[in-house]
Amino acid sequence: MSQGQPRRPPPDGGGARPVMYGDVFDVSGELAGQPVAPRDAAKLQSAEEAVLGEAQKGGPAAAMQSAAAINARAGHVGRAQVTGAIADEGVAVAVAETELPGRRVVTESVAGQVVARLATPPRVVATQPSGALDKDAVTIGRALESVAAATAAAAGKPVDQSDAAAIQAAEMLATGRIITVPGGVAAAAQAAADHNAAPAARDEDRIKLRDVLTGARGKLPADKAATREDAERVASAEVRNRPDMATTPGGVADAVTAAARLNQERPT
Repeated sequence: MSQGQPRRPPPDGGGARPVMYGDVFDVSGELAGQPVAPRDAAKLQSAEEAVLGEAQKGGPAAAMQSAAAINARAGHVGRAQVTGAIADEGVAVAVAETELPGRRVVTESVAGQVVARLATPPRVVATQPSGALDKDAVTIGRALESVAAATAAAAGKPVDQSDAAAIQAAEMLATGRIITVPGGVAAAAQAAADHNAAPAARDEDRIKLRDVLTGARGKLPADKAATREDAERVASAEVRNRPDMATTPGGVADAVTAAARLNQERPT
């Protein structure tokens, strides 16, 4: 089971009291009562970059950086300070990944305590440069349509903010645009997520993924072959917006990852 998103530190550090690890993460013991320090955050960011390729937006390192900045501004910690519990551990912070059947699990820990665990589709191993994919490669638009066409439960899943974020990332990657296309598939997904989040929305009236993604290619002004990089960015967008930090089985991230894997395995 994936551990949830880190809690946001209070904007002012809670007044005279520094932001503690227990305010940001579900941790216990000595660590929970220790203030978050700048070098702690820097170490976790470096670990994320080493394992994941980049620091995760809204992830544990980002939460620690925010808390550490509050503490440093208030004078609770020095800018070069390391939290005592972390200094005593030797291996202060760690990011580890495990490949499981159909899933890649990334675990982040501080002073031996798990602060986050996210699950994404397995990595796509690049066997050829992204630019070398042939004209018959599976496109991002086709991958989105495959979700709608599938018999899996994901097709009938009501669209939520994680789906909308993943679809927006997919649309931007497919089109090369940095804005949402008016009347496009990402705009439809966001409208669906907002509609479904309304307290008065009945289950039978909620808009499903298949409703949004059917005919997705016709809603994209441009399309492109799915690559490993595309798959990772879509998965990152999806997990950042899910409390359990796990992609939906058979959902948008899984579909783009499957497309990227097919493209890499295609004989040249």
